[in-house]
Amino acid sequence: EEEKEEEQDEEEQEEENDEAVAIDWEGFERRLVVLPPDAGNIGRLSAAEGKLVYVRYPNSGESEGQSNLMYYDLEEQESKKIMDNVRSYDISADGKKLLVMSGSRMGIIDLGEGKQLKETLPLSKMEMIVNPKEEWQQIFNDTWRFQRDFFYDKDMHGVDWDAMKTQYGELVQYANNRNDLNFIIGEMIAELNASHSYRGGGDQESADRKSVGYLGVDWAKEGDYFKVKKIIRGAEWDNEVRSPLDIPGVAIEEGSYILAVNGIALNDYTDPWAAFEGLANETVEITYNNQPSWEDAETTLVKTLSSETRLRNLAWIEGNRKRVEEASDGKIGYIYVPSTGYDGQNELVRQFYGQWDKEGLIVDERFNNGGQIPDRFIELLNRKPLAYWDVRDGKNWQWPPVAHFGSMAMLINGWAGSGGDAFPDYFRKAELGPLVGGRTWGGLIGISGSPSLVDGGRVTVPTFRMYNPDGTWFKEGYGVDPDIEVKENPTQLAKGVDTQLEKSIEVVLEQIEEKGAIHPKTPAKEDRSRVIKP
Repeated sequence: EEEKEEEQDEEEQEEENDEAVAIDWEGFERRLVVLPPDAGNIGRLSAAEGKLVYVRYPNSGESEGQSNLMYYDLEEQESKKIMDNVRSYDISADGKKLLVMSGSRMGIIDLGEGKQLKETLPLSKMEMIVNPKEEWQQIFNDTWRFQRDFFYDKDMHGVDWDAMKTQYGELVQYANNRNDLNFIIGEMIAELNASHSYRGGGDQESADRKSVGYLGVDWAKEGDYFKVKKIIRGAEWDNEVRSPLDIPGVAIEEGSYILAVNGIALNDYTDPWAAFEGLANETVEITYNNQPSWEDAETTLVKTLSSETRLRNLAWIEGNRKRVEEASDGKIGYIYVPSTGYDGQNELVRQFYGQWDKEGLIVDERFNNGGQIPDRFIELLNRKPLAYWDVRDGKNWQWPPVAHFGSMAMLINGWAGSGGDAFPDYFRKAELGPLVGGRTWGGLIGISGSPSLVDGGRVTVPTFRMYNPDGTWFKEGYGVDPDIEVKENPTQLAKGVDTQLEKSIEVVLEQIEEKGAIHPKTPAKEDRSRVIKP
C-alpha cells in the first residue's frame, strides 16, 4: 500500500510539472504590443520569468557610449539597468543567473537591478585534457555530417557520401597533427566538386611572428646606401592611408637617403625592411640626408605603417583612372570594384558618384574576391533616364539626378570569383556593355554559415547554387567568358602598360562615337500665352 501511495504521489507530481502550454492562435498578430523602452541599438534579447533581458549598445557613430545590460520588468512596466559596460552575456536555463563579460573579465551575477562583477571567473586557471586522436575523429565525423545534412544538393552531386566517410576516415588514424587532419578533410569535401568548400583553423601550433614597419615607399640601393626611389601616393583626396613620409612636417623626399632607423645604420642590413622588424605602427627616429653621407645628416620622427597593401592599391586605382582620363581626353571614367562585400560597395559608390556624368565608364572588377550577391551594384549602374528639367541658369537637370546614361565596359579576369562571377554575369544580362579581359573563376555555389568545430576549426558547407532565368545552371567551375578576350601580358605590365585596360579604353571610345549624344536636346520653346480676344 505504501508503494502504491508513493507511485500515486509521483504521478500527481509529474502531472503538476507537466503543464501543457496552450497557444491561442486566433488573432495572434493583432495582440502584438509595443514595449515602452526607447528605440535604439538593442540586441541579445532573452526571456526570463516576468522579465525581458537585453543589451543596449551605443548608437552608430557614438564615440563615448558603452553597452549596458538591461531588463524590462513586465509587471512594473519599466526598464532597469542590471550592469554597466557589458557587451555580451548568457542566461541560465532557469532564468535566474547571468554569465556576463565586461571588458576582458567574465563572471556570474543574479538577474536583478544594480549588479556589479565582484567575483570573476579565473579563466587563466581553466584547463582541459584532450586526447587529440579522439578529438580529430570527432572533428572528421562532424565535418562529414555537416556536409550530409546541409549541402544544397541532398544527392551530394552524385557522390557516394557514405563511401567517402569510409575512404577518408581510414586516414584519420595516421594524422600526426591538426594540419594533417585539415588536409584529409579538404580532400574529402573536394569530392563534392563544389566551390566555397573550405576548411581551416583548429587547435594548431604556430610560431611567434614579428610585425614589420613600412614607410610606403619604393626603395633603391646606391652603393652601400638605401634611398627613397618613390613615395607611394593614392589620389589627392584619398586620406584613408598615406605614406609616413607624405605627412606635413616630414622633410624626407624622393631621392633622400635613409641612413638609420632608431640610430641603427641601414647599411648594416641586406635589405631595408630588416631594420623595421617589430616596428609596425610604431614611432621611429629616421636619420636621413640628401646625399649618401652621414655629414650634415638630420633626424625626424615618423609613425610606420603595418602594411602597404591598401596604399599601393589606392595608388594603382588612381594610376588607372589617370590613364583612362588621359587616353580618352576626359570622356571616360574609371571605377575599381575590389569585392561585392562592404568594401566593394563603398568603392563603387564613392567612385561612381564622382564620375557618373562622363560619356563612358570602365568598371574594373579584376581580382574581385566576391562577398554578397551584387544585384544592388547593377541597379546603380543600370539607372535609366526618366525625365529632364529645363532650368534658366546652368545645365539642365537629368532624372534620376545621379545616373550614368553613357557607354560602359567591364574588365574581368581569372582572379575574380564568387560575387565577382555574378557581377559580370549580371552586367551582361542587363546589357550594360561588353566584358573585356579573361574568363572569371566560376564559383556560384554559395555559403550562408555553418556550425564551428569543437576545437575552433571551421569548415564551410555550400547551401545554395545559382541558375539562370532560362532554367540552365550557371557554369560552375568554368566562370564567365569575356566578350572581348585580352590575355594578361606580364611583360607589358612590367613596362607600365596594362593591355586589358588599353583595350577597354578603345572599346568604350568606339561606343561613344557610335552612340552620339547621350542627352536629348531641349525642346523648342513653347508659346503658352493666352490670347484674350476683345
